[in-house]
Amino acid sequence: MFSCAESGCDRHPERSRGIPLRKLKGNVPGISRPSLGMTVIVGRVRLPFITPATGSGCPTNARGVTSLSFMKVEVEKQPDSVSTLQIELPAEQVAKEWNAIADNFARYAKIPGYRPGKAPRRVIEAKFKKEIQEELTKKLVSKSYRDAVAEKQLRVVSLTNLEDVKIGDDKTMRFRATVITAPEFDLPDYKNITVQLPPLEVTEEEANTAMERLRDQSADFVEVENERALQMEDFAVIDFEGTIEGRPISEIAPEASKNLHGGKKFWLRMGPENFVPNFCEQLVGQKKEETRLVIVSFPADLPVKELAGKKADYAVTLREIKQKVLPELDDAFATKLTKDKTLAELRAMVVHDLEHEKEHAMEQAKESQIVKALHEQTQFDLPSQLLRNETRRALGELVQRNRQRGVPDEMLKSKEKELVEGAGSLAAHRLKTNFILHRIAEAEKIQVTPEEVEERIRNQAAHYNLSVEKMRKEIDEHQGINGLVEEILLGKAIDFLKANVRVKTTAAEAKETVKINERTK
Repeated sequence: MFSCAESGCDRHPERSRGIPLRKLKGNVPGISRPSLGMTVIVGRVRLPFITPATGSGCPTNARGVTSLSFMKVEVEKQPDSVSTLQIELPAEQVAKEWNAIADNFARYAKIPGYRPGKAPRRVIEAKFKKEIQEELTKKLVSKSYRDAVAEKQLRVVSLTNLEDVKIGDDKTMRFRATVITAPEFDLPDYKNITVQLPPLEVTEEEANTAMERLRDQSADFVEVENERALQMEDFAVIDFEGTIEGRPISEIAPEASKNLHGGKKFWLRMGPENFVPNFCEQLVGQKKEETRLVIVSFPADLPVKELAGKKADYAVTLREIKQKVLPELDDAFATKLTKDKTLAELRAMVVHDLEHEKEHAMEQAKESQIVKALHEQTQFDLPSQLLRNETRRALGELVQRNRQRGVPDEMLKSKEKELVEGAGSLAAHRLKTNFILHRIAEAEKIQVTPEEVEERIRNQAAHYNLSVEKMRKEIDEHQGINGLVEEILLGKAIDFLKANVRVKTTAAEAKETVKINERTK
């Protein structure tokens, strides 16, 4: 019932937003270019975190256009993948922008004693100095930060701080940016990963098991009419109420599962250790309308602390005894499930479905083994700040997932340590996977096109029965376009790896290793 360490998907950043390190090629109609990472506000400056362009090392801006300025950039690398950039813009460039902004103010400013546009520059600068500085900062800081990152060819993951923006009397501008960069590591031989997969063929045993499962799902529950007593493997329909020292369990532990409180016409499969330990065993031999006192001891490690280690009394009245009756496997059974189909045709349909399930399972197994191999062959430390942030995100996901499965908050609180540990492991796995996949995508020049983004939005809109524009709005408000780009990019990187793995089947008759893309030609 309870799981605190359910694995997330390494390639889907709506669950694992991860580390965006790539950009779209071109502009997507209706979507701005991705501003990846966090937004930092300095004064009135809103700086989107961007991915640097790589190149020869000459000053370039974020779009790869050579910059005319020759700013000074000093990078101080610190522990934990943190770097500090000291950026200084030359007086010539700053003065040019300052004059342009001041001229614009002078053109429209209304100064007492002067006609519009005729006030001296010194008067304009004295009156609007603060506003001119803000406009200048807004215009230059964001661009020069991007230029600096591109010039130094930094793999920036997050801009964490931008401070000490100063404009000197000589019109030079200085500021400091603190960033988290991607860890440095060598990629393994990712094009020759070997995975072991079971054969795709459906066996007779698997088909028989699936047919029996269908039969079990179609079973009838027939009431036992005679005076036979309750026995194991029956289904008992009971009224019951639990107490501890005369107090109802519903009062002692109101947040506990309602089934522990008691209930009316509760269906209970009679099986060893089913429901509460030693509960069913005490009902064996009970007759209909008979009431029995069942005494149980709750485990000491029961998550509901009010009940842990306590003895409880249950007054149990047996209302009905049901037997599970399985249908015969014949054409009538097949017709009941699928109109005008014979048993043989039903079996063929089941085998077809099993083949699709195995194909899907094999793709998942392939991906899992690829990621495992990459982790084993690649070693680096994760930036602690990113790990903390991702752990918080993963913890929220685990809590929400367990709540959706009906796990009460009381139980979640009792498992807090386990939840946090599980979230930490999940976060570390996600981050490491994303760093590696991004480096592979970079090495293989894998990119996301505007058409791919638009196609994904259209597909999601169709899936949720929304208009494309409504879907786009939903994405912007929740996942964000960057999350969608990230999802597509990581998926393409995984698909590239899966197309290049070497597959070794576990079947005795097919031990040889072959390239999967050669085998499917």
